[in-house]
Amino acid sequence: MAEQPARKAPKAHEARVVRTERITPHMVRLVLGGEGLAAFEVGEFTDHYVKLLFAAEGVTYPEPFDMERIRAEFPREQWPTTRTYTVRAWDPVHRELTVDFVVHGDEGLAGPWAARAQAGDTVRFLGPGGAYAPDPAADWHLLVGDESALPAIAVALERLPAGARAHAFVEVADAAEEQKLATAAGIEVTWLHRGERPVGAPLVEAVRAFDFPAGDVHAFVHGEAGAVKELRRHLRLEREIPRERLSISGYWRLGKTDEAWRAIKREWNEQVEREQEN
Repeated sequence: MAEQPARKAPKAHEARVVRTERITPHMVRLVLGGEGLAAFEVGEFTDHYVKLLFAAEGVTYPEPFDMERIRAEFPREQWPTTRTYTVRAWDPVHRELTVDFVVHGDEGLAGPWAARAQAGDTVRFLGPGGAYAPDPAADWHLLVGDESALPAIAVALERLPAGARAHAFVEVADAAEEQKLATAAGIEVTWLHRGERPVGAPLVEAVRAFDFPAGDVHAFVHGEAGAVKELRRHLRLEREIPRERLSISGYWRLGKTDEAWRAIKREWNEQVEREQEN
């Protein structure tokens, strides 16, 4: 067997913070710009994402910043830490990238950084990636998620063609976390307030109780992995939605750090799929 060539590290983009906005008590919006976005482009997906790069504590990387060189010259524990966030908007004319961050005080890495960010601060990131866009041929669309999936759901709603039918279920902590989303004729958004209930419980309950319209549905279901597992079982087995009509995965896992979840995510998803196919 021929030896496979080493996978080349992706090139990082560098951006500066142009402006910030606290859009809800726990959601901060950053608009990024600068010459470092000259080569950045997005495609047709509504769940495009970027991987923000945060330097390991006490580590300074050589300039110009080069991920391939860092991976070759630095031990793995000194590589930048990544955090994945949805592209909320991309303005190709002004070359400005909008990213929304869930912030819970000092919890986490990217959230606290975003809460403290000021105009002129810089950040590096990889991407974009992406895999989903609403199929205009579908009879209707189902969009389900918690705060982590809210930016992608918002983009999908904005991108739906005129006359499309969609039902979105969005779980947030309380009424103060609701946002104004695209609600053209045929689009219904149901906000679910979690309160003291477990994350994802209101979503599972609402989708199970929903009277599904007839016809071909294209579904986007993302959020906390435990809730997503229950919803996957319900949609595949009870609602009999074909796998190819589902974009469904856990963005995060309760009780797991981002690194720990990414380390097991692929295997966990494959195991869930096997369990639900048998």
